[in-house]
Amino acid sequence: MTSASSALDFARYLRPNDVVTWPQGTGEPLGLTRRLVEQRHALPPLELFIGMTTSNTLSPEHADRFRFRTLNGAGTTRRLTTANVADIVPSYVSAVPGLVRSGAIRVDVVLLRVKRHPKPGYFTVGVMADFVPAFVAAARCVIAEIDDRLPVTSQDALVAESDIDVLTECDTDEVLMADAEPDDVDMRVAARVAELIPDGATIQLGVGGLPVAVCRALQAHRDLGVHSGVISDVVVDLVEKGVVTNARKGIDSGRTVTGGLFGTRRLMDFANANDALEMRSSEYTHNQQVLARVQNLYAINSGVEVDLTGNVNSEIAAGRYLGAIGGQPDFVRGAVASPGGRSIIALPSTTPDGKHSRIVASLEGRPVTTPRADMDMVVTEYGVAELRGRSLSERAERLRAIAHPAFRDRLERA
Repeated sequence: MTSASSALDFARYLRPNDVVTWPQGTGEPLGLTRRLVEQRHALPPLELFIGMTTSNTLSPEHADRFRFRTLNGAGTTRRLTTANVADIVPSYVSAVPGLVRSGAIRVDVVLLRVKRHPKPGYFTVGVMADFVPAFVAAARCVIAEIDDRLPVTSQDALVAESDIDVLTECDTDEVLMADAEPDDVDMRVAARVAELIPDGATIQLGVGGLPVAVCRALQAHRDLGVHSGVISDVVVDLVEKGVVTNARKGIDSGRTVTGGLFGTRRLMDFANANDALEMRSSEYTHNQQVLARVQNLYAINSGVEVDLTGNVNSEIAAGRYLGAIGGQPDFVRGAVASPGGRSIIALPSTTPDGKHSRIVASLEGRPVTTPRADMDMVVTEYGVAELRGRSLSERAERLRAIAHPAFRDRLERA
């Protein structure tokens, strides 16, 4: 009989300066992470290595006992980056498992949500496979809480029972993520994107209002495939409407491939024991050799801003670290390597208040998340700028043409 997560004494398992981590988003084991925070003053100094969080578990005040290192400033992790208590580790998603396995990113203790799998001797982590195999392989100690609300998924979501050192029972909430509702500008941008995507293409999207809008704009398409780092509820809509069949992907035929499920109970029920869904680590989902085998891969990503040469900043806005390098460069390059594939950076032409253009003359020292040499297409609500093979002056002209009209003269003078 296992005890509840809320009764776990972390002091028995943690050593001074251990690095503790857990899966991103919906993969967070809330019973364990809340217990860790509650006990922090009775524990040795620790470092927490985290990705995107969406719970309210962590706050800047917890820096009194924890050091924070993070891959991004997305979701509620933004609280830590904007308060300047988290140190950013700049890395492509595809590189993270290798960095963990090599020890360049240290991992000592992993916290997981798990459910017993029909395959004897295995648990499933259900919702997040992206870095989990590397975390488990590198960790000295794996602490897991059993949560029977998880969907039964397989492939890289499996963890051997022998790899789990401490097993508890989840006695708290789970993390679920509803799709953001797109606004009117998102819908206008999405309509432009949908016009570029042919029937039979394989798509990659992130999460947020704009990806939701793109999926809704694709509802008249046929035989689309999905190969993505994460998927959300809106992908279920496309499957149920017969839009996504995964019939023409070239690899993984008939199966939606993803590293994570960022959704509500609807997505979890869809994923449960679904042979048409594969949960794969980022060593597969973001692998350049794999992406080059996918037929007609259309990678749809966004950014904070794009300069007139095509450089994309997806990390910093108004002096604050809000985004990530993430998987954008992986998919930008992978889509262009895919037979018939294209890469799309889609974004509204201005900030939500309309005061600032997101097509800018220069990034002025802000990060270059995706360099101009990798750029293919940029889309705003005002049109499409095809940049591949274009000179700097041609790029500037095309990007000005899709900027908001209120900023075009200023961009031309710049």
